[in-house]
Amino acid sequence: MRKTFKYRIYPTKSQLTSIENILELTRWVYNETLALRKKAWETEKKSISLYESQKELTKWKQEKPELKNVYTQALQQAQVRVDFAFKSFFRRCKKEEKPGYPRFKGPGRYKSITFPQNQFGFRLYPTESKVYLSKIGDVKIVLHRPIQGVIKTCTIKREPSGKWFITFSCDKVEKPEPLPQTGKIVGIDLGLMTYVQCSDGTKIDKPRFFKKEQKELTRIQNKVQSKKTKHTEALIHERIKNKREDFCHKTANKLVKKYDFIAHEDLDTKNMLEQKKYSKSIADAAWATLVEFITFKAENAGRYRNGVNPRGTSQRCSQCGAEVSKDITVRVHNCPQCGYKAPRDLNSALEVLRLGMQSAEYRAYVATRQGPG
Repeated sequence: MRKTFKYRIYPTKSQLTSIENILELTRWVYNETLALRKKAWETEKKSISLYESQKELTKWKQEKPELKNVYTQALQQAQVRVDFAFKSFFRRCKKEEKPGYPRFKGPGRYKSITFPQNQFGFRLYPTESKVYLSKIGDVKIVLHRPIQGVIKTCTIKREPSGKWFITFSCDKVEKPEPLPQTGKIVGIDLGLMTYVQCSDGTKIDKPRFFKKEQKELTRIQNKVQSKKTKHTEALIHERIKNKREDFCHKTANKLVKKYDFIAHEDLDTKNMLEQKKYSKSIADAAWATLVEFITFKAENAGRYRNGVNPRGTSQRCSQCGAEVSKDITVRVHNCPQCGYKAPRDLNSALEVLRLGMQSAEYRAYVATRQGPG
């Protein structure tokens, strides 16, 4: 099992200078690698592999001696990112999605450094609350929770607010003990009015974090833009993000602890964000984040979950399956076929549960309830 652990770090002024220099040099390697692959394809229709581009790094070090001030594998990781960007580009092309060709990174656009090898690239000293980073030194770290498993890589990143964090990717993390079964199953409808509507009638209201901070954000944005106001704006956005993620964590925890099987809508939020009328509210809802948290928390807790196609779930009767057309303003489901009447969101949640109960995940859950044989 693989897991990441994120912590705040506090580099000194001299260490920040070193980090800024390393970021610029890794950005240079990223752009040179991208230019190399782009030129090879445009002139010779030739694809440059990751191995071939990494061989070029030795030549670049001779031409640009300052590259020797950066840990070699950190530079190679910049080339790995280019390789990953091209693989993602070709994957999207095959799926006929919007491809998004890899772009060059401008000044200040390269914000993280990855150290892939322990002992040489980095070393963690938990008892001393510091981490050694090659070519940077011993950096103060706040270990607010213990690290589990074997550390494989670490990445340091600067957030827009100017704060620095380090993320450790760990392998062989022991899976926690499954939670005791409750015998409860649920379908959940995700909405803008009621954030989560459960098929058993439970509701979770939307906190509207962005709306609460919007007045203060607008006040800052209307000021003459300076370094100070930009920093304040970044801090507000960071506060909104942290509150939103904390809420999603707590909501996912509640659902996973209460229910053995969770069926949820598999929403395509990327396309939904293109609807200008609701894009701000959809972004603030962070449905994708909530579903992501439910997914890994359910896996760790030994729960089952299934994402169902949301198409038609608000237009079908959950009791008889009849199509009952209604626009977004109609908040009550009233079926003319079977007479079932219920709040629109509750009917949708029941329909999501019905579809979820047709899945392989639900059959696997039922098998655990019945036991072997």
